[in-house]
Amino acid sequence: MTVRRAWIVATAAVGAGLAFLMLLVAGVYVVAGNLANGVGGATKALAKGSVPAAYQALVQKWGNLCSALNPALLAAQLYQESGFNPKAQSAAAAQGIAQFIPGTWATHGVDGDGDGDRDVWDPNDAIPSAASYDCELAKYVRDVPGDATKNMLAAYNAGAYAVIKYGGVPPYKETQNYVKTITTLEDSFAAPVTRVDPSKQAAGAIYYAQKKLGTPYLWGGDGTAQDGGRFDCSGLTKAAYESVGITLPRVANDQYNAGPHPERDELLPGDLVFFSDDLTNSRAIRHVGIYVGGGYMIDAPRTGAVIRFDPIDTPDYFGATRVTEDGAKALPTTV
Repeated sequence: MTVRRAWIVATAAVGAGLAFLMLLVAGVYVVAGNLANGVGGATKALAKGSVPAAYQALVQKWGNLCSALNPALLAAQLYQESGFNPKAQSAAAAQGIAQFIPGTWATHGVDGDGDGDRDVWDPNDAIPSAASYDCELAKYVRDVPGDATKNMLAAYNAGAYAVIKYGGVPPYKETQNYVKTITTLEDSFAAPVTRVDPSKQAAGAIYYAQKKLGTPYLWGGDGTAQDGGRFDCSGLTKAAYESVGITLPRVANDQYNAGPHPERDELLPGDLVFFSDDLTNSRAIRHVGIYVGGGYMIDAPRTGAVIRFDPIDTPDYFGATRVTEDGAKALPTTV
């Protein structure tokens, strides 16, 4: 939603670009048939910048504490709980980056940094404590049939006894939703190990954005009648994906977590592309556009400009997200 450097593609190039764009959109589905399905591993590296730099080493280290856990899964839990905010406090008195309630912290908090105290507000203690608690729960339910990670997450939400009683994830809607949410968000924090499957809704999102070319920028604009049909950057991307039935968060840095992250040379039309002055922290992202191919995106760049084609290969290019319906649904409503 904020200002960044951009330049306007020459008028003649835009005409050619539109024709090229439609070929690229059609090409999404041709490429889809040639991509390998993703495969997982016991250990997952974190996607670039997905965890704030201050906590990345902690999450990477402690996320490998036991076989049921991995760094991307631990990152997904922390993001879901607090949005990586070490000062977060809920109405239920949950505290810190891992949102421990006082009773649970008293029993399961650890001195992660070895400084002689256990401080729920200190990520150096809270992140190791979250991992330790996960792995302790995994031990409790290790003899339960089924997926060890899902059973661990179910125990975190519903208690180990419920998982043991039902022989797996219990039939509680809240618990089943929690397990699905965290395992889906895991893909948003893991560095892909193979090419990422194309988005089925990409062409529709691009078509929507293309129709808005030339529309004046409005900071905070969602394209409503009240806004005069104008958008800011994340308002445009939100509306584009909403037109194909996917609801994204309102701001760019939360939209980054709506799916897996393809590499620059794996981008496909419809991917969201992000820009930041801090290339180590997805929470610092300040601009987003919709990739259309050939190194260009459609974006709403800044006050005084219009929705247009812009190049993505700039020094502030952060990364990309291939939006998925499940990934968008898994995002917390507030972070």
